[in-house]
Amino acid sequence: MNDNPNVSSRPDRKVIERNRRTHMKALYSELYSLLPRHSSRESKSLPDQLHEAASYIKKLQINLERMKEKKDGLMSVERLRNTRSRMTGKVPKSPQIQIHEMGSSLVIGLTTESNSRFLFTQTIRVLQEEGAEIVNAGYSVVDDTVFHIINLTVAIIGHESAPDYGGGRRISERLNKFLNDADA
Repeated sequence: MNDNPNVSSRPDRKVIERNRRTHMKALYSELYSLLPRHSSRESKSLPDQLHEAASYIKKLQINLERMKEKKDGLMSVERLRNTRSRMTGKVPKSPQIQIHEMGSSLVIGLTTESNSRFLFTQTIRVLQEEGAEIVNAGYSVVDDTVFHIINLTVAIIGHESAPDYGGGRRISERLNKFLNDADA
């Protein structure tokens, strides 16, 4: 038996360090797997993978800030409209939809009155019928207006030269037709 405490703790430190490295490798792999699929993963070194992940996160942060600014602008315009309509007693407005296409991703902004909940449900139904994968959805309520934001990806059909990247145009046409029919 060895009474020296330093000798017995060495194998423990090696095991702990090996486990730490294995855990970090798994975390790096998980982080890199969350990046968009269009990048090649096989030939990148770990520092390159981390750099790509950091760049992607920065790009997402910039897009998020831009969307927040746009949302704030739209909400201030909507508040002004609501104030004017209350003062003039105008008839409620029809639902509005905005669709922004970014490659195989779509961001849909749906503006409805608070008593038109079925429009959001039907919009989700249309998206699912078109094979879209909904990444997330959220909403904000201002006075009697509900602002829905839906982020989704659509399947890429064919190759990248396809004009609508496999479904964005078709989804846009179906949603606009649906909202026009609902408004009539």
